[in-house]
Amino acid sequence: MKGLLLINLGSPDSTSISDVKKYLDEFLMDKRVIGKSYIFRWILVKLIILNFRPKKSAKAYKKIWWKEGSPLIVLSRRLFKKVSNLMQIPVALAMRYGSISIYNGLKELNDKGVDEFIILPLYPHYAMSSYETVVEKVKEEVKINFPEKKIKVIEPFYNEPKYIELLSQKINDTIKDKEYDHILFSYHGIPVSHLKISDPTKIHCYKVKNCCYVDSKAHKTCYKHQVTITTELVAKYLGLEREKYSISFQSRLANEPWLKPYTDSELERLAKEGKKNMVVVTPAFVTDCLETLEEIVMEAEEEFLEAGGENYYYVPCLNDDDSWAKLISKWAKIELST
Repeated sequence: MKGLLLINLGSPDSTSISDVKKYLDEFLMDKRVIGKSYIFRWILVKLIILNFRPKKSAKAYKKIWWKEGSPLIVLSRRLFKKVSNLMQIPVALAMRYGSISIYNGLKELNDKGVDEFIILPLYPHYAMSSYETVVEKVKEEVKINFPEKKIKVIEPFYNEPKYIELLSQKINDTIKDKEYDHILFSYHGIPVSHLKISDPTKIHCYKVKNCCYVDSKAHKTCYKHQVTITTELVAKYLGLEREKYSISFQSRLANEPWLKPYTDSELERLAKEGKKNMVVVTPAFVTDCLETLEEIVMEAEEEFLEAGGENYYYVPCLNDDDSWAKLISKWAKIELST
């Protein structure tokens, strides 16, 4: 029997500084999040970041925390329940980081008699710090704890037609009755070094002119290429003129080059150019979380208005939309038939 495991990012158990510190420790010590040597990572995380970041992050989590708990966890559980109701096989939910662990999700399916795990990382695009780390963690847990089980992983769905349709419809629901000057596609940032590490050819990313548009097998694991394609497919679906939209990247850390332009800088630039009415969508996320609800809904809007903007509209993630749950179940059923 096959079983489906949905895997999202994760969240602290509470907004307490100790819980946030524990979560950040696990997250930032992941070698696929900070792609440096263990010693470098240990010094940076244990001796520097964890001495100041947990307090700041805890304050941010408190701004967006719901009565039921972390928005990302609450919304993921709602989605999980809807998908479960649409499937005839066992379904479980896990997080890459935090107490709702991948091991527990796999064990839950194993205890129900599952002998093949269908894995859906809830990330549309491939990045070593998101999709890849989920897949590798699953492989590690299965090898150690469930060695007799098979694994089938659903690939990134950044260009899947039905996903593009759902994302486009979500944007259209926001803009249909509003006057807007520009749509900003704000993606989670990653270090440029991650693109180079993920390039299997080692001769394409940032080494070929217009590398995102020159066909290469590197595109299968290239985050920048994939977010570019998602944006262009949505723009085509919505019939957007080229000057009506742009791409930016949020949530960067210091000390090394990250993908540009940065979302805060792009919002300031657009406002100063006279784009008074802004729509922002975050397609790297399928579930609203700290990076969307605090960083984009709160901080980014404030920055845009301070720079001269007048109206700011945020497009919610797919979250637990019925249509999204149905699409996930459709993908899982396709895997069941192969």
